[in-house]
Amino acid sequence: MYAYIDGKLSVKCPTHVVIEAGGVGYHINISLHTYSLLPKQERCKLYTWLHVKEDAHTLYGFIEEGERKLFLHLISVSGIGPNTGRMMLSSITPQEIQQAIVKGDVPLIQRIKGIGPKSAQRLILELQDKLKKEGPDSLISIPQNYTIRDEALSALVMLGFPKNNAEKALDQAISGSNESLSVEQLIKIALKSL
Repeated sequence: MYAYIDGKLSVKCPTHVVIEAGGVGYHINISLHTYSLLPKQERCKLYTWLHVKEDAHTLYGFIEEGERKLFLHLISVSGIGPNTGRMMLSSITPQEIQQAIVKGDVPLIQRIKGIGPKSAQRLILELQDKLKKEGPDSLISIPQNYTIRDEALSALVMLGFPKNNAEKALDQAISGSNESLSVEQLIKIALKSL
């Protein structure tokens, strides 16, 4: 429902933050990983996920898109809820979790509070192939200074074009134009050569 919330950081705690956006204060649960990367300044942006239950609507926030993506993978596994997923992301870094799952490192995953041997094995069994396919770069956050070329590349990849082909088409479009192009114009020109 909410892709991200960008606003004034009103409250900052290791377990949650309150971000004021549009006159509304959003209480957002965070991991220690996100807490450690939160900016010092007042303004911040968190990628969010809303957990809806009968008795509560709970927002979870992540400083990086990759962390949110991993969180969603983790909670897709039977027996792993949002609080356990957040605990995992607070115990070790998202990259370490991904590597442990890909390599089948049960002892490392078991060291996380709330994860027993069966849960660790289930995580590996259900997520190993998915995370291998995504590769180690899937957790790299999207740069904040996103260029027009980056946005166009992201759009083409989401449309299903191979990244290498899309990059070549975008480079041709940029070099073939004398004026600065908008994202839409760049995508349209690139699509003609793909």
